Parts: sequence; C-alpha cells; structure tokens
Amino acid sequence: MRELGAIEERIRDDSIAALKAGDKRLREALSQFVAALKKERIDKRAEPTEADELAVLKRERKRRAEAIELYEEAGRKDLAEQERYEEALLKSYMPEELSDVELEGLVGEAIAATDAVTPRDMGKVMGWLKPRTAGRADGKKLSGMVRDRLGG
Repeated sequence: MRELGAIEERIRDDSIAALKAGDKRLREALSQFVAALKKERIDKRAEPTEADELAVLKRERKRRAEAIELYEEAGRKDLAEQERYEEALLKSYMPEELSDVELEGLVGEAIAATDAVTPRDMGKVMGWLKPRTAGRADGKKLSGMVRDRLGG
C-alpha cells in the first residue's frame, strides 16, 4: 500500500474518531475529502506532497463555495448549509492564508530575486512565488498584486 500524505492521514484519523463518536454528518464529509485525496494520489501515481494535498483541498473548497451560491439562488437553504459546513471543515485542514502585508512582502522579494522589471517578467515572478505560497494564497489575488507592481 502506498504511503498516505500527512493531511490525508489526519483526515482519515478524524473520520475514524467521528465514526466511533457516532457523528454521521462529520464522517460523511470527511469521507468525501479522503476520496478526493485518494483519487488525486491514484491519478498521479506518486507519493503525494503536502502541496498536492493542499491543491486538492483548495479545489474542493472552491467547489463548495460555488455550490453554496447555486443552492442559495435555487432557494435550497438546507443544501447550502451543508456545503457551508463542509467548506468550514475543509478550511480547518488548510494552513492559515497569508495576509495582504505578508503577500506584498513576498511579491517584493520575488521581484527582487528574479530581477523582474516589466509585465513580461510576470511568469518568472509567479514561478518563484507559487511554491512559497502553495495553499496559503489565492492565485488570482497574487497575480493581481504582481501585475500591479510590475505596471501591467
């Protein structure tokens, strides 16, 4: 059997605890997360890195946010509430997001490290930033900050 990533292992342990405690809602939500992580592991056919696991959780969280909007538009408050519960649960397994001040500092550091001057250098800057902000910053927000700093 392949080795589990740290986040997947933690979620599995919490799922077992929820099962023992009789918390069906929590167990079912955690089972969905484990399934998504397992699918990613199988698709990649490699040991998962923490960045891989965080990417899966972030994708799942985004799906929940989109579902909340759709359910609320359709007047399905019960389903929207379940999605909110799962979104909050996913957030608890993710590292705290970087603040705007921290992101600005990293963007400045990245621009200096890559000698970026024009918007054409954005790819180099984002390449430097991605591994340092994995799972802790929104990509759109980050690229917007870089674009602003490079005058794009």
